[in-house]
Amino acid sequence: IKFPSFRPDSWRGKRYLYSGLFDNDKKLKDYTEEEMNTFLYTEPTKLKNPPSNWPRTAKFEGLIHRFRRSFLLNDNFEKNKFRSDIDRVVTSKVCPTCHGKRLNQKVLSCKINGLDIADFTNLPIDEAIAFLEQIDSTKAKYIIEPLMQQLKSLSYIGLNYLSLSRETPTLSGGESQRIKLIRHLNSPLSDLVYIIDEPSVGLHPEDIQRINEIIISLKEKGNTVLVVEHDPDVIKIADHVVDLGPFAGKNGGKFTFEGTYEALLSSDTSTGKALRRKHHLKKHPIQNEDKIHLSHISRNNIQDVSVELPKNAMTVVTGVAGSGKSSLISAGFEHQDNVTFIDQKPVHASNRSNLLTYLNIFDDVRSFFSKETGMKKSMFSYNSEGACPQCHGKGVLKTELAFMPDFTQICDVCNGTRYRPEVLEAKVDGYSIADILSLTVDEAIAFFNSNPKIAEPLQALKATGLDYMTLGQSLDTLSGGEIQRVKLSRYLTESASVENQIFIFDEPTTGLHEDDIPILLDSFNHLIAQNNTVILIEHNLTMMTEADWIIDIGPYAGSKGGKLLFEGLPNKLLEVDQSVTAQHLRRYLAD
Repeated sequence: IKFPSFRPDSWRGKRYLYSGLFDNDKKLKDYTEEEMNTFLYTEPTKLKNPPSNWPRTAKFEGLIHRFRRSFLLNDNFEKNKFRSDIDRVVTSKVCPTCHGKRLNQKVLSCKINGLDIADFTNLPIDEAIAFLEQIDSTKAKYIIEPLMQQLKSLSYIGLNYLSLSRETPTLSGGESQRIKLIRHLNSPLSDLVYIIDEPSVGLHPEDIQRINEIIISLKEKGNTVLVVEHDPDVIKIADHVVDLGPFAGKNGGKFTFEGTYEALLSSDTSTGKALRRKHHLKKHPIQNEDKIHLSHISRNNIQDVSVELPKNAMTVVTGVAGSGKSSLISAGFEHQDNVTFIDQKPVHASNRSNLLTYLNIFDDVRSFFSKETGMKKSMFSYNSEGACPQCHGKGVLKTELAFMPDFTQICDVCNGTRYRPEVLEAKVDGYSIADILSLTVDEAIAFFNSNPKIAEPLQALKATGLDYMTLGQSLDTLSGGEIQRVKLSRYLTESASVENQIFIFDEPTTGLHEDDIPILLDSFNHLIAQNNTVILIEHNLTMMTEADWIIDIGPYAGSKGGKLLFEGLPNKLLEVDQSVTAQHLRRYLAD
């Protein structure tokens, strides 16, 4: 069976090899119809006289049944891990009976004003509102009135381009957050505490104004709202501000300010200084006559749009959420070889992978410890011989409870370090391998300063502003913005020295404090200095002021967007009246 997790020595492979139902030396092409049906289509069944090496409680299940259950019907880690292998053997097509509507013909035959229920839920929100306004029925008003209230709220918050049938896994973080907020907007409840984590994520300043209105309305109903946020426009509406710092990681965690927004503005904190800072457009934007041409691009709401971007410069693509920015850029560059998309999608990672494994230097760290201590290299791996015998290198013990959530506790043998006691006793300059994994990037650079193979990738990580992270931090605990910067760091090392590449970043300022943005800009300028082109899909106004070239898509979202409003030097954008980006950029420069 040529699929990775069905190899003969795997537990899945053994379910066929040791079933006793087949001649393991017989070729599939020689199987009888009955043998092939047994192999592929048998429903889970208990074997009558299984061989001695067959697990006592196991059932035999045909390959098609097992594969569908394991990889097509369930969402699990393996589904992502074997995505390319699944795509090799699985083809998806729209159902020819219901044409993708999912419902039976009896239900689909029921129509209102010519639309069945699937037609209705496939309408964009604004069109769904127009459809409901045409229905005059006393019976239906109890359904229509609350539905209209929610739909109008979704439209107001800038989600008018979505449809009710849109699958939730396809929503962006910003879209999901706004939908959650809308659910509470019309709630009659009071005396609640709402904790909202970065509501500005993925939002244009125009959309943020409406988010602010929702936050204020929740407060005015008699609720307490706590907002974790970096965006100046959201901080501005606070009644009370708490500022944490002064820096990140081990160098943070202290209260640096508490008080009103006005008091914060005059404070000596990094946030206060950032909010006081005056902003100006880049004085000498790069004006390269050599351009990249994207011609007649059509995707989603983008229809036959052509744009040009200067090479070896930084282009910022702007527009409200849902205007078509990502559609334009992804469609325009998807078939080009020299393009690197650096997004915020999680790297395929389990809790056994960390920063060192992603940077491909954990092997070098283990070699260093092996050479210095004389102990076998495999002993310094918590996925191999060095693993704690009790938790098997996980650092935690998980107890699965039948009717309650799993219970997890730190392993009491290795105290969460993942290693055997004898490995923890092997030290270099007083540091065990577990101590190294607890170091921040900054501290590790100092420790490995004479070992460039290890220090150089860590220096690149520091250049993206991630100097506060610890080397052993599991990749599955990183935020979207952190993942993006870890990916970026791979291209900032001396040995990488990439040239003539196009780097596309989707909202790289996500989760960043205003004081962190200059650090990110230095990374982009480093790429440009090496003759690369940088393209940012971005809402952040500070980042717009640093652009060499701006492309603005709009004017609004969905069917009301998708048009090229502007392409050119940033100062010329300020003259475009129909651009909401121009309105907010003018305000930002004047503040």
